[in-house]
Amino acid sequence: MSGLLSLSRVIDAINTFLGKSVSWLLLAAVLISAINATTRKLFNLSSNAWLEAQWYLFSAAFLIAAAWTLLGSEHVKVDLVYGQLPRRAQLWIEILGTIFFLFPFCLITTYLSWPIVVSKFVSGEVSNNTGGLLLWPVWALIPAGFGLLTLQGLSELIKRIAILKGDLPDAIALADAEAQIL
Repeated sequence: MSGLLSLSRVIDAINTFLGKSVSWLLLAAVLISAINATTRKLFNLSSNAWLEAQWYLFSAAFLIAAAWTLLGSEHVKVDLVYGQLPRRAQLWIEILGTIFFLFPFCLITTYLSWPIVVSKFVSGEVSNNTGGLLLWPVWALIPAGFGLLTLQGLSELIKRIAILKGDLPDAIALADAEAQIL
C-alpha cells in the first residue's frame, strides 16, 4: 500500500501544480477580453483570434484544473443522503462512484475525443472565423484534461482504500471529531 500511496502523492503534486498554474489563464482571459473590448470600442478594431483565445484559455483552465478540483473535493455533490451516512459508508460511495461512474466517463471521453484531435492535427484545421486559430490545440485539452481527471480519480481511490484499511488517517473524520469538540 505504501507504493500506491507514493503514487497518489505524485499524482496529487502534479495536479496541484497544473491546477495552480492554469488558474492564471483565467486572468489572461479577462485581460484579453478587456483589451479586446477597449480596442473595439475606442478604435473600432477587433480580432477573431483574440475572441477565440479567450475561450481557449478558459477551456484550458476548466479542463486541466478539473483534476485539481477533484483533489480538493471542490466538485459539486448532492449531500442530502450522503451527508447523513456514517463515514465508512461515505467512503464506499466514493470508491464505487469512482469505479463505476468517474472512470468510465473519463475513459470513454478520452477514447472518443482522441481521434478528433488527431484528425484536426493532421489536417491543420483552422477555425472558420476570419483570422481564427488552429483547432487541434483546444481539442487536445479534452483528452489531456480527462486523462488528468482519471489519474486524480486513481489517486482518490487509493486514498479511500487506504483510509478503510487504516493505512491513512481520514482528514474528514478528524475534522468532524475536532468540530464536535469545539
